Amino acid sequence: MRTLRRALARRRVAWSGSILLALALAAAAAPAIAALIGADAETVDLYHRLAAPSVAHPLGTDELGRDLLLRLLDGGRVSLLVGITAAIAAAGLGTAIGLAAGYRGGRLDAVLMRLTDGIIALPLLPLLVVLAAVDLRKLGLPDELVQSEAVSLYRIIVLVALVGWTTVARLVRGATLSLRAQDFVRAAVALGATPRRVMLVHILPNLASPIIVATTLSVGQIILLESVLSFLGLGIEPPLPSWGNMLTGAQETVGSAPQLALYPGLLIFVTVIACNFLGDGLQEALDPRAARR
Repeated sequence: MRTLRRALARRRVAWSGSILLALALAAAAAPAIAALIGADAETVDLYHRLAAPSVAHPLGTDELGRDLLLRLLDGGRVSLLVGITAAIAAAGLGTAIGLAAGYRGGRLDAVLMRLTDGIIALPLLPLLVVLAAVDLRKLGLPDELVQSEAVSLYRIIVLVALVGWTTVARLVRGATLSLRAQDFVRAAVALGATPRRVMLVHILPNLASPIIVATTLSVGQIILLESVLSFLGLGIEPPLPSWGNMLTGAQETVGSAPQLALYPGLLIFVTVIACNFLGDGLQEALDPRAARR
């Protein structure tokens, strides 16, 4: 509780956390807002395309006559889901790899760290573009999954998690090497604790701070990556909305209806900045040296 109060006392953490919470609540309340204004994010109305803001459509309509506000909320739900889920999955994978490498050491450490260095050396965006363009049918996946609307969502989460774990792995490995030499770990080993128990019970809880900070910082980066891939047509595929593919749909009307590109671009910007501020604030709050100061 003391750490939480110290974190909330920082303005960056309070403001950025409030912004992200407000965005998440608004996205979760999209069905209720749709029922309130009597509109639907998927209903196409070509007679009222690019309409100005009104009571029925608070932010107007897009190039197909769909309510822009509801599209933004649905897109936010998808983009935030991708960012948070992929960040947690990448953090879990990186924690497991870094913990095993740091505690076991030896050849396992060398192999895992060379694998990490190899993935870091690869250009991230071109790699994701190539992997996102792979035909899922050739991988032997069921046709029901390949043809589902949410398959692009699952694919982005898996791809980002598979290439985004390296930062957490290096942080966890370094912290584990330090903790392994501490007296409480040596005492647990002397008392007969198994390596698994030592890693999970004695070392892992002390790694919470760097893992939380790294995960928080990666959420904004993942949302940005998803937006870029969706903008290139390799991310979230319509009719499932995301802020990235909304920017793609706004390319042809950016001159006549700039708000179609302005709103999703602004939401991406605000979300990424808030995630970065939240991560920086948590890093300062969870740093014991900063706490003593």
